[in-house]
Amino acid sequence: MPQKLKLAVSQSRSLANVKQTLADLEKTTKNAASQGVDLILFPEAYLGGYPRHCSFGAVVGQRSDEGREQYLQYFKGCPDLGDTPAGARDDWVDRKLPVAKGQEHRGDGTRETLERIARETGVFIVTGLVERCGGSLYCAVLYVCPKQGCLGKRRKVMPTGSERLVWAQGSPSTLRAVTTTIKGVRLCMASAICWENMMPLLRYSLYSQNVNLWLAPTADARPTWWPLMQTVGSEGRCFVLSAITCVKKKHLPAWTYGIEKSAPTVVQEKSMNGAASPPPTSPTRHKRRSSTFTSENHEIVLPAVDENASQSKSALTDGSGEEFACRGGSCIIGPMGDTKVEPLWEVEDGGLLIHEADFEDCERGRLDLDVAGSYSRNDAFHLTVDGLDITPPP
Repeated sequence: MPQKLKLAVSQSRSLANVKQTLADLEKTTKNAASQGVDLILFPEAYLGGYPRHCSFGAVVGQRSDEGREQYLQYFKGCPDLGDTPAGARDDWVDRKLPVAKGQEHRGDGTRETLERIARETGVFIVTGLVERCGGSLYCAVLYVCPKQGCLGKRRKVMPTGSERLVWAQGSPSTLRAVTTTIKGVRLCMASAICWENMMPLLRYSLYSQNVNLWLAPTADARPTWWPLMQTVGSEGRCFVLSAITCVKKKHLPAWTYGIEKSAPTVVQEKSMNGAASPPPTSPTRHKRRSSTFTSENHEIVLPAVDENASQSKSALTDGSGEEFACRGGSCIIGPMGDTKVEPLWEVEDGGLLIHEADFEDCERGRLDLDVAGSYSRNDAFHLTVDGLDITPPP
């Protein structure tokens, strides 16, 4: 029996609120279903939004009232899935947690909406989101089966850089792989969120579970991300789906700019959006050179321009926002590290990558490399993760 499934990656951007983003997710999933897609992945923080360029008014030793108000706007715009701060895991999945009197379910209904969309389209949905729980936010990934509803949810164990200001750390116990069968094909899937893919021990904990479908929602649109995904596919002998948002600055959510909706004036020179940003300038300088990078990471340096004139024309300050805050770069990689669908750049809306995957290629690749099995020298090297069973699931 053929072991083939159609896999898709959606390069979607977050809209103004969860309701609108869910409606866009439903539209995209229906489009994927019409093309015979069996499973689709959406980007990191798709529901709730990735807080790109946000400082939340924080410096070492001080937070501002404006920053707290910005955090409030962000917090209120993230979905509530009805979980607990510690993470109830199976009790949450199996709906064993108590429901408030007079309510039909825990949370704000986002879980139920996703389950309905999966059920009606017949597509297995995996989506990144920012989950509010108690008073904290967690970057998470949700697995939604068309037949059984939510099969699992995991929270990012290591937020990167300034993400740590607004995202709490998740438990490594949620790294347990999720299994399902679609059209007779057995999937053992797991997700590593953004720079978790750069954590060698985390990667190995997933390889050890015999994963054949690796899900990598991310916010990193730099050219270095693509070869990392090739490395994961080659190491794990698994298919890799990587979904990255593509969004112009004018389409960033309103809370991105805080109370006054004024764009940030200082960003990293070479940030995770995949493009170079102009360096901060001193008051004594009147002219500066700006630079940008091509998709091949070649730097193009532009002529010096008058500083005041450039500031008045800049998309960071004039509100036009035609520049890309994130250029995308979603891709699909095969079990030998080969690229099945090359990165998609600067396609903001409607970017859908589709590939028919033969999952027997995963076993074919294990002939000479099984990093957690015959190639692991497990008589000499051992990995344990507190609270996580890293043996292959039944």
